[in-house]
Amino acid sequence: MAQEEGKLRDASRSLSRELVGGSGQMEGIRRLVAQVAPSEASVLILGESGTGKELVARGIHQLSERAKGPFVPVNCGAIPGELLESELFGHEKGAFTGAINSRQGRFEMAAGGTLFLDEIGDMPLQMQVKLLRVLQEKCFERVGSNKTQQCDVRVIAATHQDLERQGDEGGFRMDLYYRLNVFPIDMPPLRARMEDIPALVRRFVDLMERDNRGSVELADAAMRQLMSYHWPGNVRELSNLVERLAILHPEGEVRAASLPGKISGARTVAPRNPILDPEPEVSLQRPNTESPSTSEAAEPVVSEEAEPAGAAGATLLSADGMDLKTHLADLERSLMVQALEQSDWVVARAAKMLNLQRTTLVEKMRKYDIYRPEEAPEA
Repeated sequence: MAQEEGKLRDASRSLSRELVGGSGQMEGIRRLVAQVAPSEASVLILGESGTGKELVARGIHQLSERAKGPFVPVNCGAIPGELLESELFGHEKGAFTGAINSRQGRFEMAAGGTLFLDEIGDMPLQMQVKLLRVLQEKCFERVGSNKTQQCDVRVIAATHQDLERQGDEGGFRMDLYYRLNVFPIDMPPLRARMEDIPALVRRFVDLMERDNRGSVELADAAMRQLMSYHWPGNVRELSNLVERLAILHPEGEVRAASLPGKISGARTVAPRNPILDPEPEVSLQRPNTESPSTSEAAEPVVSEEAEPAGAAGATLLSADGMDLKTHLADLERSLMVQALEQSDWVVARAAKMLNLQRTTLVEKMRKYDIYRPEEAPEA
């Protein structure tokens, strides 16, 4: 008994080291983890990318009765839909082209432990049905096999998406959502707990020093500047910044002026968004310095052969106005279709052309009902 209590204390201390911060939000997260860990309840971790959802899942595993078993993470957004079934459930030799050997799936690997399904919102609908069956019946079959295998796995899922909204739009099964959402944990973004930034920076520096990857020290003014930035990439962005500063400033103190412009407040030129920030028109005419009586002659002549509005420049607003939301949606859809066609419908390549995350492009394709020509639903 004393040995088990000692292991629990060690796991609790480890959780405090990983889930850094003394803010009320992080105290609440650690309390929820400690409450749900001893149970077998399914957990759904919600929050923006980079907030530390996998750390929470690992903390639940370490504090649970399954701590001696494996913790197996799977990023559902990083695996093509046609391969996800084999990845989760395994396959038999010859089940499909290229299956030269039998292979365990992640459910088998996680037996007696915890399976962490990250980015569950990106899972295709047909796989959602199969996952629901496993959660309900605690069994599955490998691809190409009719032998049922029992499943002793705790499932923890995570997503940055609004699954309820996806369910209303037909992109996520609500029965699976309710099965996963037994115990939700909502991770706060870093901008909601700025007081944790000094402790997070110290933690990242300690990890770098432990691994002999250098060190860095920030001046008080630089730390205050970090605490005034909005951190769209959350804790992951902060970790990357600390590592970058350690490389750029291996010796000496980092001052506020040495921080990247977007953080220090220095004026920087942001990359142009072709959808929301169309290329400005540049006039090559000289300023009109003539009197009003002669200024009419200086008016530009618009050729009838000129490109249509919006083709290469700004869209002209008619006297009757326009529906801006619809126009931007049409433009966004058009650019996505162009990128997909130019990339031969390889989503990852098209996402790179549009400077988007693959998961973001997949979500937008669902939103706008964009399909490969051969996969388009029949009218």
